Amino acid sequence: MSRYLSITAVALVLGMMVVQQFRITGFRGAHGIPADRAQELTVELKQLEKERADLAAEAEDLEKKLAQAQMGYNQAAEALRTEIAKVRLLAGLEPVRGRGVVVVVVPRQGTGVFTVRDEDLLRIVNELRGAGAEALAINGQRLIATSEIRTSGAHINVNLIPIAPPYRILAIGNPEYMKNTLEIKGGVVETLREWGIDIAVFTRDDLTVPGYQGKTSFEYARTS
Repeated sequence: MSRYLSITAVALVLGMMVVQQFRITGFRGAHGIPADRAQELTVELKQLEKERADLAAEAEDLEKKLAQAQMGYNQAAEALRTEIAKVRLLAGLEPVRGRGVVVVVVPRQGTGVFTVRDEDLLRIVNELRGAGAEALAINGQRLIATSEIRTSGAHINVNLIPIAPPYRILAIGNPEYMKNTLEIKGGVVETLREWGIDIAVFTRDDLTVPGYQGKTSFEYARTS
C-alpha cells in the first residue's frame, strides 16, 4: 500500500513540474521575453527617458549661455571699435571738423631780406597749441606728435613733404581765443609783420582739418 502511495506522490510531483514547465514555455511563446526581463526593460526605458529629459534641459541651458556669450562678445566688439575710433581721433589719423582759425603766412615781396622760415611756422603752431588748438594742419599736412617742420633746401618740409607759400595753417579750437593769442601786442603776428612777412588770421565757424596720411608704425622700436 505504501508503495502505491509513493508512486502516486512521485507522479503528482512530476505532473506539477510538467504543468509549471508548460506555463513557463507558454508564457515565453506568447510574449517572447520573461516577465522579469520585461520589468527590467521597463525600468531601463524610464531611466533613458529621464536621461533624455536631463540632456534636453542641459542643451537648452547651454543655448542660453551661448546666446549670452554672443551678446557679450558683440558688446565687447562694439566697445573695442569705439575705443579704436577714439584713439585714431586723438592720434590725428582721422579728419575732424569744428570751429577754428585759418592763418595765412606769405613773404612780402620787395620789402627786405626776410623770408618765412621753418621756425616761424613752428612758433605760430606752438602759440596755437598753447591757446588750446585741438587739431592742426599746414598746407594739408596734419600735425601729430611725430611731425616735423624743417627747412630742406629752398622749401620747408612738413611730415617730409615739401610745401611752398602761401602757408595756410588750420587750427580747430576756440577761434576768438586763438586769434587774440596770435595778435596780442608784441606777439608772433606783430613780430613777423615787422620782419616783412604778411600774416592774417581768420576765424571760421566750420573748418575741416585732414587726417594724417604718413607712416605711423615703428620700424626699429620694440616694447621692452
